[in-house]
Amino acid sequence: MASGTPKPPSLAGKVAIVTGASRGIGEAIAFDLASRGASVMITYTSASSEAKVENLIARIDSLKNGSSAACVKADLALPGSPQQIVDATLSAFAIDTIHILVNNAGIIYDKFMVDSDAEGFDSVMQINLRAPFFLTQCVRKHLPSAGGGRIINLSSIGGRSGFPNGSVYGASKAGLEALTRSWASEFGPAGHTVNAVAPGATQSDMLDQLEESFSESLRKATPMENRFGTGQDIADIVSWLASEESRWVTGQTIAAAGGGVMY
Repeated sequence: MASGTPKPPSLAGKVAIVTGASRGIGEAIAFDLASRGASVMITYTSASSEAKVENLIARIDSLKNGSSAACVKADLALPGSPQQIVDATLSAFAIDTIHILVNNAGIIYDKFMVDSDAEGFDSVMQINLRAPFFLTQCVRKHLPSAGGGRIINLSSIGGRSGFPNGSVYGASKAGLEALTRSWASEFGPAGHTVNAVAPGATQSDMLDQLEESFSESLRKATPMENRFGTGQDIADIVSWLASEESRWVTGQTIAAAGGGVMY
C-alpha cells in the first residue's frame, strides 16, 4: 500500500495496548494500528520520550478516522506497572474490553557470557520476559467475552540464532516464544490468538546499539534486497495478526527478517 494511502478500517472499534511505543518498531506499530481504526494506549518509560509520545498522539489524532490515542508512563521493571497500564487504558477510553496487546518493549544486552553479570541478566528478564507475562495476565481478564482477542509478542531472530554475544537477550526472547505457544493453548478455547513476530535487523535505536560490523553482516545476509528492515515492515505483520483475517493462526512465531533466517 502506497505511503499516505488511507488504510481500510479493519480494526475500527478495537482498543490496543502497545508497550514501548515512543520510538522505533513500537511507534510504527502503534501508528499502523491507529491508521486501521484502533484506539491505542502508548506506554513509555523515560521522561525523555514524552515529546516523541506527544508527537505520535498528534499524528494519530490527525488521521481523523475514528481512532484515538492516549499514553501512560510506566516502568515495566516495576511489578505494579502491568495493572497501572491496564487501569490507564480502561480509564482513557472509558471501556472495559481490551482487544489487542502488543508486548513490544524490550532491552538488549549484547555481552558475552563471561562478561555478563547478575544485574544485567535480571534487567533483561524483567523487561523482556516478566513484564509481558504479567501484563498479559492483567489484560486477559479484559479480553472480549465472545473471543477475538489478540496477543502479539515481539521476539527476535536472536531467540533462535545463537549469536555468540547474545545468550542473555536470546534466552529472554526464546522464553517469550515459549510463552507464546503455551498461551495459545490456554487462550484458544476462549477464541483468542497468541502469536509472536521475530524481527531481524531492523532500523531502530536497538540496532544502533550493535557493533556496526555485526549489523552490517546481518544486512548482507538478508536475501530480500540486502537491506535492513523498517518499522513499517514489522507493523504490517503485527496489524495483520491483530485482525480478524488471522483468526486461524495461533501459537506461531513469524520471522520478519527478509529471509535472514528461515524457520
